[in-house]
Parts: sequence; C-alpha cells; structure tokens
Amino acid sequence: MVCDAKVAPPAHAPRELGSADVGEMAALVRATEPGPFAPRTIEMGLYVGVREGGRLLAMAGERLRPPGYTELSGVCTAPEARGRGLAEALVRAVVSGIQARGETPFLHVRAGSPSEGTATALYGRLGFRERRRTPLTILQRTR
Repeated sequence: MVCDAKVAPPAHAPRELGSADVGEMAALVRATEPGPFAPRTIEMGLYVGVREGGRLLAMAGERLRPPGYTELSGVCTAPEARGRGLAEALVRAVVSGIQARGETPFLHVRAGSPSEGTATALYGRLGFRERRRTPLTILQRTR
C-alpha cells in the first residue's frame, strides 16, 4: 500500500524508542506478529511508541528506504490496548514525518493475517491505497 494523501500528525507526539527499548519491542512483536522485526531493525529508521504504566503498549516505525520512499513497519498494539486509537496516532506520527522529508510512505499488509481487515481499514482511512499484491518470502538464517 502507498500513501499519496497528506497525513496530519497526531495531537500529541509519541515517545521515540531507542536501543534500550528493543527487548520490550521484540516482546510486543512476538505477541502481535506484525511482520519481521529483529534486534537491529530499529537502526533502519525512527520508531515511536506509547507507554502506559511503564509498559510498551504500541509501536510503529520506519524500515526499508528505496529512493523517494520509506516503509512504515512494525505497527502493532498489545491486544488489551486495542480500540483506543494508539495505532492510528503512531501511524500518523511516522507517516507525517516521512512526508515532511518529501518521501512517499508505503507498507505491506500480510494477506490472511488476523489483523488484515483492521489494518487495511486504518490505512485506507489515512489515505493509503493498495498498489499491488506481491508474494513475499521471508528468509531466515539457520546458523
């Protein structure tokens, strides 16, 4: 999916996540399965999150950067925190930042995933459109 529409930032800026947050980020990814996320993924771009009571409840960030584009990645919300608009605020923060740099945001949604319907509805409301369906193979080193 690609976003050609201008996306406004959220009313309140989320907290930037750093290397000290990677353990919690990885745990959130394991609980929600948004797609590939490894310990060094955070080095690929800005990641932001929402904390409550010291616990990371939601996050989103940047990953791949082909010329003129930046991928929105790692969008996930803990199951008990869903329905509160956290993902939308985080997506708005990341996407508006990408657009401020003059780049076009894009993302992938895994067809058949438990969150496919909710995710595509959110992204559609924010101006993302499906560009194409592409088979994706994730390779993982065994050693």
